[in-house]
Amino acid sequence: MHVTKKQLGAAVQNNIISSEQAAALYDFLTVQSQDIPEFSFTHVLYYAGGLIAIGAMTLFMNLGWESFGGAGIVSIAALYAAIGLKITHTFSARNLAIPAGICATFVVCLTPLAIYGLQQWLGVWPDDSVYRDYHRHIQWHWLYMELGTLAVGAIMIWRYRYPFLVMPVAVTLWYMTMDIAAMLAGGDSTWELRKSVSLYAGLLLIGLAVRVDIRSQHKADYAFWIYLSGVLAFWGGLSLQTSDSELAKFIYFCINLIMIGTGVLLTRRVFVVFGALGSCGYLGYLASDVFSDSWLFPVALTAIGLGTMYLGILWQKHEKTITHKTRLLLPVPVRQLLDARMI
Repeated sequence: MHVTKKQLGAAVQNNIISSEQAAALYDFLTVQSQDIPEFSFTHVLYYAGGLIAIGAMTLFMNLGWESFGGAGIVSIAALYAAIGLKITHTFSARNLAIPAGICATFVVCLTPLAIYGLQQWLGVWPDDSVYRDYHRHIQWHWLYMELGTLAVGAIMIWRYRYPFLVMPVAVTLWYMTMDIAAMLAGGDSTWELRKSVSLYAGLLLIGLAVRVDIRSQHKADYAFWIYLSGVLAFWGGLSLQTSDSELAKFIYFCINLIMIGTGVLLTRRVFVVFGALGSCGYLGYLASDVFSDSWLFPVALTAIGLGTMYLGILWQKHEKTITHKTRLLLPVPVRQLLDARMI
């Protein structure tokens, strides 16, 4: 819940608090929320700069770096890591948690590059693939880079406790499931395998995110990036499945509706966003393919939309009763997590 000066001013006009209390409360809330990511210009600059730096050392790495050789790549990665750690310490000492967390994450993201360089240096790199393929292709020998990244990520999370550090760990876990599946399949990394592995890996990540969410409910939001990676993997794998069955497509629509409900229940918008995208995609398919010549379809959709709005009115009217009865059916840890988020 975002509290504005205007709302506090309204509370003053209604004699709920004094103007001095309103000013003090606003200053207190501002300090308390300064380390919570939000869509402000300052935070946009933080994340934009950090993601550019991280992308430069990961997704946008070009073949020019291969000219440095294994020893050169290790040396440069170590130098970058030292600079990143120094900046992290500086920001941390000044209580600038968000930029400190981004810089610490930058150090973790250098790990695959350093391990790649080390393997090249030692002459144990198994084929002619290059580092930039790490984020594009599935291969078993990426596992050394992934295990190293998980180890460094765990150490950095233990040391600094910044939630953004979970991001490279979650992405690496996703990568690892794909590479392990390819290895178990004898090196087979077909498109069908990728879709299926992504689907089930996403479910596992979502389960892990719920677990982390429950355990860290009174601390920082360490589960956010695991939820995001899990939902992306699951929804992407689900949406890319091919089927000529109308029943299968309807089940896909129902799963997306369940995702929306799950997002509302857990107060996680990522479920709602992707569930809404999938639901709209199914309705678009009905409009363009199944009922392309039917004048009744837009009328039916309008009725469904108005009916959904009416359900919203009923929900608002009976929300407390429905929420209370529904939450009694949930496991105690999940119930405690949701109660801690009630506003």
